[in-house]
Amino acid sequence: MTACVLHATSRTPAHPDSPQLHEGKFQNAVPTPPTGFLKTVRLAWNVLTNKPRDTVPAGAIPLQTLTRAELVAAPDRSLFRLGHSTVLLKLRGEFWLTDPVFSDRASPVQWAGPKRFHQPPISIADLPPIKGVLLSHNHYDHLDHAAILALADKTDYFLAPLGVGDTLIEWGVPADKVQQFDWWQAATVDGLRFVATPAQHFSGRGLFDANKSLWASWVIVDDDLRVFFSGDTGYFDGFKAIGERFGPFDVTLMETGAYDKQWPHVHMQPEQTLQAHLDLKGKWLMPVHNGTFDLAMHAWHEPFDRISALAAEKGVRLTTPSMGQRLDLQRPQAGDAWWLATQ
Repeated sequence: MTACVLHATSRTPAHPDSPQLHEGKFQNAVPTPPTGFLKTVRLAWNVLTNKPRDTVPAGAIPLQTLTRAELVAAPDRSLFRLGHSTVLLKLRGEFWLTDPVFSDRASPVQWAGPKRFHQPPISIADLPPIKGVLLSHNHYDHLDHAAILALADKTDYFLAPLGVGDTLIEWGVPADKVQQFDWWQAATVDGLRFVATPAQHFSGRGLFDANKSLWASWVIVDDDLRVFFSGDTGYFDGFKAIGERFGPFDVTLMETGAYDKQWPHVHMQPEQTLQAHLDLKGKWLMPVHNGTFDLAMHAWHEPFDRISALAAEKGVRLTTPSMGQRLDLQRPQAGDAWWLATQ
């Protein structure tokens, strides 16, 4: 029988006792300036009408396809990058997914919206059984309705921030598979510890659900191995608090992409990503939230260019596996500058 000790909440959908909930909406530790409807519309219009051409790769993204047999044979403490913020972790012989997005578009519809630069290295149907899915928040490039439904039968646990779990249950995921977390709450599954930690972001999938669910980062502890997954976040002093409580981290999976000077409070610039990694006491930095979707005004390869230069300047060890490439979490390799081949 699977050993699972969960210390998360099973609150009602309103989650009224969360310290992060104020007047029916979740807030950051330090409230961020409201975007406002008109500003949101202007930003969306600018993204739709003034995109430079190099926000999309000119050539094919390097991709290493994966098979179930390869994953099953892979050693423990392996990581496979599948795209954007989706990674597959093999820990203690079982598989965990972060923010699984497998659809062609990060959008409420599949006939419009940001389209993938590359196919997933493996399909959901070909994946081995999944022990658990970690979700950071409910935006379309992190919470994929079709992927969740396809994963529901082959996944034992869905670990999600408050309110996001309610959405999964509404979609048909069995309630006994879903656990919801406030910041600093933890779960232990087969000896692995997962802690939902603060992030500085926002949530919403439509016009009327802004900040009705929480957002989070995640700490993953496997005995002496520690991994951090940032989800989406602006830079804030919470990174130092997480680093003090759970660091040092062997690998930090850090948001590095889809940023803009107009939204610094909720998406980090590469300089802030690197500082957050240092705050976390990270040993190796792996940039994610890039290389798969066109979600901002910068060149698609700019996040890699900037974080590589910054890491070299500051002496930070950077790992940049290509899509589908295996990363050894115990002995990470730097990886090639694969993005240069498609510029």
